[in-house]
Amino acid sequence: MSNQLYTEETPADVKNAKGLHLITQNTPNGQAVQIFLEELKDAYGTEWTTTLIDISTNVQKSDWFLRLDPNGRIPVIIDNTQSPPFTVHETSAELFYLLKFADKEDKFGFKDDLERNQALQWTFFWHGSGAPYQGQVNHFSRAAPEKIPYAITRFKNETLRVYGVLEIHLSGKYTGETKEYLAGKGKGKYSVADVKTWPWVKNWEKSGFTKEEVSVFPHLLKWIDRIAERPAVQRGIGEAYVKK
Repeated sequence: MSNQLYTEETPADVKNAKGLHLITQNTPNGQAVQIFLEELKDAYGTEWTTTLIDISTNVQKSDWFLRLDPNGRIPVIIDNTQSPPFTVHETSAELFYLLKFADKEDKFGFKDDLERNQALQWTFFWHGSGAPYQGQVNHFSRAAPEKIPYAITRFKNETLRVYGVLEIHLSGKYTGETKEYLAGKGKGKYSVADVKTWPWVKNWEKSGFTKEEVSVFPHLLKWIDRIAERPAVQRGIGEAYVKK
């Protein structure tokens, strides 16, 4: 155990963990890593332990947590197989860390450099252009102490624009070939790019968008349903990750 990494306040299940350990909450960002770990379990038998926290209590701003992630956000991975234990924050970085160290056959990645770059492009696209906008929709629509119509309208319109980018890509509007997944040649291959993006986009209704608003994205809606059929995806958003 690293004296600098853990303190007396660090929960026992965190500082005594062996192997991979995940600190998470069942939010879209948390779900992305939860889903990928469940996929790796099905593919390789990957094992890990989990600590569930409640970010509404601001526990993620505690000193013990900030030692693991100075940004104070979930999820966080601690890899105790490294010496000293190695921490990973930022959802997308965690996905690619697991891809490197736990997906030796690139079942959820790509061996081809150009396809690998496609996965990076679409992961970064959602990380930088999708999640921030939809997150602000959620904040200003549900959490803000006062409703600010301009902010709600702006971030809703930007989120719909981003959905439209995904629709263009999946529909093959400019390539002539529809895609089933975001990255990869031809119709694509289920990868970390989909894992990163899906937990957010599937929440379009919870974010306040109407069926009429999203009906103009038929290929995106089919993509949502396609990924939802995967058993690991359902486990990754399921009851095991709900703090009792």
